[in-house]
Amino acid sequence: MQLQQFFSPSVQHTLDVVGIFVFAISGALLAVRKNFDVFGMAVLAEVTALGGGLFRDLVIGAVPPAAFTDLGYFVTPLLATLVVFFLHPHVERIQAAVLVFDAAGLGLFCVTGTTKAYGYGLGLTASATLGLATAVGGGVLRDVLANEVPSLLRWDRDLYAVPAIVGASMVVLCIRYDALTPFTSGLAVVTAFVLRLLAMRFHWRAPRAWNRRSTVTEE
Repeated sequence: MQLQQFFSPSVQHTLDVVGIFVFAISGALLAVRKNFDVFGMAVLAEVTALGGGLFRDLVIGAVPPAAFTDLGYFVTPLLATLVVFFLHPHVERIQAAVLVFDAAGLGLFCVTGTTKAYGYGLGLTASATLGLATAVGGGVLRDVLANEVPSLLRWDRDLYAVPAIVGASMVVLCIRYDALTPFTSGLAVVTAFVLRLLAMRFHWRAPRAWNRRSTVTEE
């Protein structure tokens, strides 16, 4: 079962492109902070936007990946790069809005990634795992290329992977009980989205090791 059964191809494509654009913005902004040139900005934008989906498609055997068969998917991060290149002070000022759209992309991609993986014959657990990878994989690759500890591994960052895990888990539970519908799929997207917003608003973070006694200062 795939999300394409619920939405028309044009609607699904539009949602994907919006998510890709927002993820690409975050990649390009990090490149600016790292003082990368325009090529480095484009690389981080492409990797952030397409890395998770590319990994998923390679794992499930959906080759060539959508990132290489749909020109819109490839060009959209380049457009985001141009926006940040010329307008990055203005984009920085609306960072809060960018984070909201990023949260929406997180919710969308964890659901679409899970349903696509299941549609290619993977089990429920593997499908949820690839849903998570679709949502956060690009961000991990972005941080590694920028020589940073990936954000979702850092205790001092608001929860990011957990909302995606919740959204993907909701999808596989719906599949398990034959309850995956447009409504429940949308509910999974909204749940992941809202959890991410709440995590940013209240600075929810995952716990560290129990009785952690290290005096080493975090970098």
